[in-house]
Amino acid sequence: MQIDLNALATLAAVARARSFRVAAEQLGVTRSAVSQAVRKVEDSLGVAVLRRTTRSVTLTEAGEALLDRLGPALAEIRAATEAAADAQARPTGVLRVAVSSIAEGFLSGDLLASFRAAHPGVRLDILVTDEEFDIVAHGFDAGVRLGEVIEHDMIAVPVGTDQCQIVVAAPAYLAAAGTPLHPRDLTQHACIGWRSATDVAPYRWEFTEEGREFAVAVDPEVTTNDMGLMVRMALAGAGLTVGMADTFAPWLKDGRLCAVLDPFCPSLPGFFLFYPNRRHLAPKLRAMVDHVKDWRIR
Repeated sequence: MQIDLNALATLAAVARARSFRVAAEQLGVTRSAVSQAVRKVEDSLGVAVLRRTTRSVTLTEAGEALLDRLGPALAEIRAATEAAADAQARPTGVLRVAVSSIAEGFLSGDLLASFRAAHPGVRLDILVTDEEFDIVAHGFDAGVRLGEVIEHDMIAVPVGTDQCQIVVAAPAYLAAAGTPLHPRDLTQHACIGWRSATDVAPYRWEFTEEGREFAVAVDPEVTTNDMGLMVRMALAGAGLTVGMADTFAPWLKDGRLCAVLDPFCPSLPGFFLFYPNRRHLAPKLRAMVDHVKDWRIR
């Protein structure tokens, strides 16, 4: 059985986009060409890999199994061909990176703007998301996450220094409700919590005491997946919230927010740019890796 590699790559694009139209636009081909490529794969396999309705396109069970194994292979082929095309050429193409919404240093604008200035041939496609998924299977070249949640089979390059997770509130809230002296006091306070998705329980706030790690299951009066909203609610005096110290730095500096429970707030590995361990690294990704290393040294 022979299957066209281009047709497989087209199928992967449709699966990522969940749309024939969007995949066609991304690939620069017609929608008809995309449909024909998918049909070619299904005819060769003798099984349906996509489930189509008038509103959506999803993978069948067979399609999911196929793409789970194809993703890394297609990424390796793409990286190898890009490297072989001209290893000495300026990096070009689209660099797709999935970035945690709280990776302030990477998302500040300065790092990415300076990368673009140094490598004008590379276009950046940045997805800001806190969902954890297989970046290779979803067609991303790299990701940026906290070091503690990165898969062990990935290559990880530090983007910044270690981070500290802290609890903050507006002075007006603390004046009215009092200042918690121990994490267990949080159950008596209004809290602004975070969760990554609607089907996931709210984040349990993590602390340390005498070298022992523990978590407090606060009962948030406000729960969201948007750190920006958490900050704004805290500034408005709605309650206590939790996050990386870098996130709150501007408001801590001007006094609009105050940190509490500092003795119990843990330090943890910071953010890392991570990518698959491949023999062939595409020039565009190599350029980003080198830029992040140089940026960290400054």
